[in-house]
Amino acid sequence: MATFLYRIGRFAFRRRWYVALSWVMLLALAGFGAATASTPTSSSFSIPGTEAQRAFDLLEQRFPGASADGATARVVFKAPEGEKMADPANKAAVNKTVAELKSGSDQVASVSDPYTANAVSKNGSTAYVSVSYKVNSMELTDATRDALEDAGHAAQKSGMTVEIGGDALQVMPETGATEIIGVAIAAVVLVITFGSLVAAGLPLLTALIGVGVGVSTITALANVLDLGSTTSILAMMIGLAVGIDYALFIVSRYRAELAEGREREEAAGRAVGTAGSAVVFAGLTVVIALAGLAVVNIPMLTKMGFAAAGTVVIAVLIALTLVPAVMGFAGKRVMGRKARKAEAAGKTADAKPNMGTRWARFVLRRPVWVLLVGVLGLGAVAVPAASLEMGLPDEGSQPTSTTQRRAYDLLSEGFGPGFNGPLMVVVDTANSSDGKVAAKRVTDEISGVKGVVAVTPAQFNKAGDAAMITVIPKDRPSSVETENVVHAIRDAGQDIKSDTGAELLVTGSTAMNIDFSQKMNDALLPYLALVVGLAFLLLMVVFRSVLVPLKAALGFLLSVVAALGAVVAVYQWGWLGSLFGVEQTGPIMSMMPIFMVGVVFGLAMDYEVFLVTRMREAYVHGEKPGQAVVTGFQHGARVVTAAAVIMMAVFAGFIGSSEQMVKMIGFSLAIAVLFDAFVVRMAIVPAVLALLGHRAWWLPRWLDRILPNVDVEGEGLRKQLDETPGDGPGDGAGGADGRELARV
Repeated sequence: MATFLYRIGRFAFRRRWYVALSWVMLLALAGFGAATASTPTSSSFSIPGTEAQRAFDLLEQRFPGASADGATARVVFKAPEGEKMADPANKAAVNKTVAELKSGSDQVASVSDPYTANAVSKNGSTAYVSVSYKVNSMELTDATRDALEDAGHAAQKSGMTVEIGGDALQVMPETGATEIIGVAIAAVVLVITFGSLVAAGLPLLTALIGVGVGVSTITALANVLDLGSTTSILAMMIGLAVGIDYALFIVSRYRAELAEGREREEAAGRAVGTAGSAVVFAGLTVVIALAGLAVVNIPMLTKMGFAAAGTVVIAVLIALTLVPAVMGFAGKRVMGRKARKAEAAGKTADAKPNMGTRWARFVLRRPVWVLLVGVLGLGAVAVPAASLEMGLPDEGSQPTSTTQRRAYDLLSEGFGPGFNGPLMVVVDTANSSDGKVAAKRVTDEISGVKGVVAVTPAQFNKAGDAAMITVIPKDRPSSVETENVVHAIRDAGQDIKSDTGAELLVTGSTAMNIDFSQKMNDALLPYLALVVGLAFLLLMVVFRSVLVPLKAALGFLLSVVAALGAVVAVYQWGWLGSLFGVEQTGPIMSMMPIFMVGVVFGLAMDYEVFLVTRMREAYVHGEKPGQAVVTGFQHGARVVTAAAVIMMAVFAGFIGSSEQMVKMIGFSLAIAVLFDAFVVRMAIVPAVLALLGHRAWWLPRWLDRILPNVDVEGEGLRKQLDETPGDGPGDGAGGADGRELARV
């Protein structure tokens, strides 16, 4: 592989105009596709194999005009202090709003009158109007949304408080300017790392081109593939981070090759042949982790994983082709000013031990202490993970500045928290001898369930073979008590089915969230086994060792559990919540742990590959195990540190998003990279390698014969180059041509 990548690097350097123009054309093509693509008409959320999904499908089948997947809204009114919603003036204002909503759009399916629908609070201070639409929230037109937002203006003028909740106002999440700050921090780190504006700008430029291609492609295909609104944001988050990192490693190796006196084209070929091999395998681990999300069997999550994996593939291709091409344009300015002055004066670079060398020597002197402090420290941070509660956020987790959150609070205050998450019970009476009797039995049973405050009478469809019942729980949608209500109703349904033949199914957004969380819980261990198992095999091929991949996997698990502990402490317990914009604590988003596992595993293996490959390279060349660790840190620690800080900055930039999921994932990835890069890879890894010594690189002979030799450390490439000095292996464009290009 190293030889093949060496040729790619030299070709891209030599034909840099063609390579650069090809990528610019791809970017322009993807951008044109994104600009001309129609707005996504749907963003379906289905959970195959769950009761909530079966009930949802039954609703669509038996109640075809009910728009089961249609958007909903609740316009909540609160009377001025000392007044009641039944007062004539207030009642007139509400009725006017109802009329405006009915005539405001042809997408409206139904509008309820709060005075006839029993939607006025017991104390008379609060009322709400329920609006149902014929289409889902992504298909609502701007005119329909404007009509909804304008509907309560007359009531507001009369002194009432009017707020709007529901998914009808759901829009593309805003990420704010904080991710721009993350990129700015990345730029500063790169300048400090390289000491050259040109070298610092190169990874940023190539990463932005790669992200532009990836995100534009996702936007262009969003309608065709039914991609959710957060897919492109998460793809941007991951693509930007790995894009900068992969380019950083290639540029760093290129500078090292130049410092050893090699010509520019030769240095580019060697950089791509060696560091590029590590980039390919690091990228493969990320792709495996993201594509592995398909095992959860939730279409939305699968699409998110594949979309993000696609941006990682683009980042790898950019690093192998566009980066060496741009290095060709940069000339000697890719070196820092000090290095250029030293070269002009014929001096060698300062051989003083750098911080990475000094740290590695410190760890080698005290490996047991470093290992204990690292493991116990992460273990302490991981303790809150034992209290992890998973769910999906409701509108109560929105910022208090949004009308959705204020509507949520008004409903909770006037009617009780459960009104924000009603349950929909669907009764299939097709196999029942008397459907009405069966529905009455269901209503009576549910009324007696602890935690239920209201049950509406059953509403039958035209055929009379199915009924809908709305159940209002006592507690808020994301609470454990509401989850218990759902389970209790489903348990009661077993007896009802055996007695009457009628099947009871619970759905609605709250039940969907509960089933989603359960499915994510069930999938976590199989997903971990798949991803860690495949990556273990991959790393065994890379390092030709059994213990090094095992140590890498165990270290990753430690950093992930510690990151989960930090997330629970901040978002569930509220510790330092104000610092991270947490206004409402609650359960951790169901998809966050499994998504974090996927992404962080890939990124953790990045650092493992980049750092330990250099150690393996030194060990293969005859250095003792301890000295190989020092050599690996001497060449890799500075770059890995910079890469980790950049990733943290990029991920932390998304904490400012208006979308709770993006905010939480941004925090979790940033803190996980902090733990994995600086505690696991920089402390625990060298300590374990120091204690293992030669045994770290042990591989049974029978396994050695089976595993393919991919030559990640470039040993085979180096032998070929030594045999044919001045010429690339199998490349007729080396030698004099290479020296000629070096002078261009």
